[in-house]
Amino acid sequence: MSGVCTFVSFRLGGTDGVSVVAAAWAACLAEAGWTIRTVAGAGPVDHLVPGLAIGATEPPTDTELDEALADADVVVAENILSIPMQLPASRVLARVLAGRPAVLHHHDPPWQRARFAHVTELPPDDPAWHHVTINQLTEAEFRARGLAATTIYNGFDTTVAPGDRAATRELLGLAPHTTLVAHPVRAIARKGIPTAIDLAAALDAVYWLPGPAEEGYGTELDRLIDASPVRVIRTAPAELGAGQTMPDLYAAADLVAFPSTWEGFGNPPFEAAIHSRPVAVGRYPVATELRRLGFWWLDPTDHAAVAAAVTAPNADALARNRAIVEEHLSLDRMATRVNALFEQAGLHP
Repeated sequence: MSGVCTFVSFRLGGTDGVSVVAAAWAACLAEAGWTIRTVAGAGPVDHLVPGLAIGATEPPTDTELDEALADADVVVAENILSIPMQLPASRVLARVLAGRPAVLHHHDPPWQRARFAHVTELPPDDPAWHHVTINQLTEAEFRARGLAATTIYNGFDTTVAPGDRAATRELLGLAPHTTLVAHPVRAIARKGIPTAIDLAAALDAVYWLPGPAEEGYGTELDRLIDASPVRVIRTAPAELGAGQTMPDLYAAADLVAFPSTWEGFGNPPFEAAIHSRPVAVGRYPVATELRRLGFWWLDPTDHAAVAAAVTAPNADALARNRAIVEEHLSLDRMATRVNALFEQAGLHP
């Protein structure tokens, strides 16, 4: 049997960014010969440990978590030792992993969120562990705190088949010439939902927000929807009832909105590039870092420029966006970096 690499997090197997990136890492490590296991508090995982879930009232015991990770030769901790969404569970995991080979994959350290900035015990450190950040900004912040880290950008499947535009728009009840603005995110405050609604209104478009409301944002989201001057669709692609997936969302959209105020990375702009869709991206700090790769992104507050791009898409710019993802952010590029990290750390399947 090959070596066992176990992924552990609050939740895995969903459509949130951490789950999507964890699945990509797992696929590339499986290709390299590792046997993959998953452990989480929620989601379709190999070993469910309810005490790891974000909403759990009690963390798992050390024994319970130790047993869940017993056969792991290396553990990949996906954000669970980065952000204090369930701090008691993070503490248990840190104790259980002490002295064991582990890769701590950091998406959102606490100091990057105002409500968590007071938490100083995350991320923990241990000589047996290796820290990985998803952007260079965070790597520099780790270094300033005395922690060595390696940046590995998220990777994307550039070979994915295009979705079915006509069928998806029909399921959404859209007329052929109706403009659709898709905002493929969870509904939380930092995603810039009011800005996206304003943009859709300026385009006289339908606004599609498929993700669930989280982090106590439900009441505010209800208020925004009630006040919205445009139609708001809250159905996830998988809920449309005809086997629709995320590529179908991008195919149906005329514009992808991503006016976030903060992201550790932000996957939709790169997925939009793969599907040749214009995207309006907020100026969060990591977006500034990633813009340096050469992406053509629209300003979500420049309604006139966005309208022009939707009316007459810039085929050359869209092709360049896709080429940049293929060169810098493909799954193959990410897999090369992940495998090199494991090799340098002496972790072999």
